[in-house]
Amino acid sequence: MFDPTSVGLVTPQKVRFDEPLTLKCGRALAGYELAYETYGELNAERSNAVLVCHALSGSHHVAGYHSDDRKSAGWWENMVGPGKPIDTRRFFVVGVNNLGGCHGSTGPASINPETGKPYGASFPIVTVEDWVASQARFADYLGIEQWAAVVGGSLGGMQALQWAIDFPTRIRHAIAIAAAPKLTAQNIAFNDVARQAILTDPDFHHGDFYSHGVVPRWGLRLARMLGHITYLSDDSMAEKFGRELRAGDYTFGWDIEFEIESYLRYQGDKFASHFDANTYLLMTKALDYFDPAYPHGGDLSAAFRPARAAFLVISFSSDWRFAPGRSRDIVKALLDNKLDVTYAEIRSAHGHDSFLMEDPYYHALMRAYMENIDIGGGR
Repeated sequence: MFDPTSVGLVTPQKVRFDEPLTLKCGRALAGYELAYETYGELNAERSNAVLVCHALSGSHHVAGYHSDDRKSAGWWENMVGPGKPIDTRRFFVVGVNNLGGCHGSTGPASINPETGKPYGASFPIVTVEDWVASQARFADYLGIEQWAAVVGGSLGGMQALQWAIDFPTRIRHAIAIAAAPKLTAQNIAFNDVARQAILTDPDFHHGDFYSHGVVPRWGLRLARMLGHITYLSDDSMAEKFGRELRAGDYTFGWDIEFEIESYLRYQGDKFASHFDANTYLLMTKALDYFDPAYPHGGDLSAAFRPARAAFLVISFSSDWRFAPGRSRDIVKALLDNKLDVTYAEIRSAHGHDSFLMEDPYYHALMRAYMENIDIGGGR
């Protein structure tokens, strides 16, 4: 039996779009599929739909379980469900796997109809704007003219912001959690080191590893280990692992000695067993390219000029990858446009990954904000 606050067993679905999608890079996908899941019921006015956008390694599997195995829980199981902050008794919640992903939507491992082989590295570069455009088509498919809210953490939060800019009349609330208006040079540097680990793996084969029957596991492993370090805070790593030694004393060798080494290698191996290397490259590039102020000469306030939504912006005190100051940059730009903005900085020791944790203050804030969203037919 599942907890009554879980949506329980869920079945992923797919939808195909045959209308070409022109991407920001200048290339086009002639057709594509999106994998998705929904939870709750769409009301008669179709005014209670909430889109949850996923971060780099997430997917459409936001809540519930794919099997009786508790390890099959959705990535935001603690946030979405009956009675949870995003309450599926009130909202119709939708999760979509981004284009270029590796969990069911068309991506590098999909068959290119022009060649009959996997796209591999030939899959076009996709951006946050492209994902939002594909999600708008998906909303049309579902018959949803306007989202009650678009919600996301990290890269998902960037999608929520882009929705407010590109489709201002189709979103009533944008909720950006642990996000940033663009990556810093340091963040781009982290992403490039991770990509280099994959690109230089002998099993990568220029992105055509599918036809060689191998996986660039070593590169993916290193990329994930590096990424994982940046998702945690120094305090949380110290509290969880400290300098604890597996053997109780130094071994003066190169095998695992410290518990943190064991943890990172485990996370790297686990990730490499199910994630696609080409997708990792695409997702990090989408992060690098996100910069809505770029077409406006760096003026973030000008970028948000079309927006009409109300905003909730949340940051976490220990998030050094997307520090609270980056969220305050977003808030300032929104206020410059006299938009309705709620901002909160949550004290948390969990670093960037705080948006995935069940922090009581964070969840109470989300619950209060979601409860105040009008689903009675518009705002």
